[in-house]
Amino acid sequence: MQLDTTDKDLLKLLQQDCKRTTKALSNELGLSVTAVYERIKKLEKHKVIDHYVALVNKEAIDRNFIAFCHVKLVQHSQDYVMKFEREVARLEEVLECYHMSGDYDYILKVLVRDMKEFREFMVAKLTKIDHIGSTHSMFVINEVKYTTLLNF
Repeated sequence: MQLDTTDKDLLKLLQQDCKRTTKALSNELGLSVTAVYERIKKLEKHKVIDHYVALVNKEAIDRNFIAFCHVKLVQHSQDYVMKFEREVARLEEVLECYHMSGDYDYILKVLVRDMKEFREFMVAKLTKIDHIGSTHSMFVINEVKYTTLLNF
């Protein structure tokens, strides 16, 4: 789908606050309410807008210990890869998981309460997944930038 300037402006506004009313969006974009509504429906239909979420303040729910875990599998067979990906997708502590090139096969972004809970996660959950050869963890000292806003 080809996005015009108005689509891009609309997407930027929705990424900043998707709870804005169609009326408020129409005022900011200089379009009718109907035109904005139709554009949003078109963006949803073409999967440009995948879904809507509420971003939760990590500190407010006492989950602000972020770790990045590198994971290396013992083999790269299709069975090992698929099993690992299925298992890690079920772990609620894992916010993101990426299959990577380089020394490690995967990088996971993990969110827990504290170091004790991270250790529990590693021992009781992550390392129980079959075919993990090694892991390497790093901990966030300070979150310098965090955004979900995509610019295009």
